[in-house]
Amino acid sequence: MTEHHTQLTSAEIACIWTAYMNDSMSKCILGYFLKDVEDQEIRPIIQHAYDLSSTHIEKLTHIFQKEKLSLPTGFTIDDVNMNAPRLYTDTFMLEYIGHISRAGLLAYGGFIAMSARKDIRAYFIEGLTEVSNLYDTGADISLSKGLFVRPPYIAYPTKTDFIDSKKYLSGLNPFTNKRPLNAIEISYLHMNTQTNVIGGSLALSFAQTSPRENIQKWMLRGRDISNKHVQIFTKVLMDDDIQPPTSSEVAITDSTTPPFSDKLTMFFMGLLGAVGLGNYATSAAASQRSDIAMNYERLSIEIGQYAKDGADIMIQHGWLEQPPGTMDKEKLAKNKNQNS
Repeated sequence: MTEHHTQLTSAEIACIWTAYMNDSMSKCILGYFLKDVEDQEIRPIIQHAYDLSSTHIEKLTHIFQKEKLSLPTGFTIDDVNMNAPRLYTDTFMLEYIGHISRAGLLAYGGFIAMSARKDIRAYFIEGLTEVSNLYDTGADISLSKGLFVRPPYIAYPTKTDFIDSKKYLSGLNPFTNKRPLNAIEISYLHMNTQTNVIGGSLALSFAQTSPRENIQKWMLRGRDISNKHVQIFTKVLMDDDIQPPTSSEVAITDSTTPPFSDKLTMFFMGLLGAVGLGNYATSAAASQRSDIAMNYERLSIEIGQYAKDGADIMIQHGWLEQPPGTMDKEKLAKNKNQNS
């Protein structure tokens, strides 16, 4: 019996291409971290994350070659300066691991759901297990060091209740009292606050080290957007007498020597923007108070415009790698007519 080789679908090609780009970037960043990390509890998890990215690149390269697909350029040793002085503290590196592993949990879940072929599903299921373990280990270390920023606590509910009025969904009228936040809304406000804190710190570090003025300005704009969004989410919590937990450990040094290429940092900030848009969309759908949902929707527009401007800069410098796509049939037809 002849085994039929099923071609990859467009979704599967998109998944492995995206995974390759992300892992090649992560390998550069984690390799730089390994050069400087001193904490003997944090170093092993940085090493483990680096090893995972290296293994993923090898496995994905094999898939591309087996399918006779063009391998993405992605990011290489040319995109990281291992001689650059330390830019990030050890605790920042640990927070970074938590951030990328949370993003990885969402990404791998999506990749699995979009994949039909057994071997591709198996690869991403294994990746989901690996990133779950990475998050779990990082969380244990953060907790042991008192660095894990927990979401706010609330009083335990003592009874089951049902919504008995449409007023529960209101919140836009400034002349009426807003109902108290529910646990779901609090959790998303906390998550988006924390992701903006780490995103703002990364944007500042990239602005601090980039040699190009237009990229410095774009990165500082990203820092300002993150700070603005943190203030908005924090105010919603504090208006409900909930003190949002924050960390003072997320820090960068005063080095101005670029450890990464501008191509890598621009791609990374674009990736963070895409993750942020996904988080805001999920948060808006889960939030039942209309003012909170409206906040996420309007802030998403700001992130989208920021990402568009960043893509324009990357295109200007020839850094934006094009994802695989279909042939332009109209262009093919015109070229055929011209050549005939």
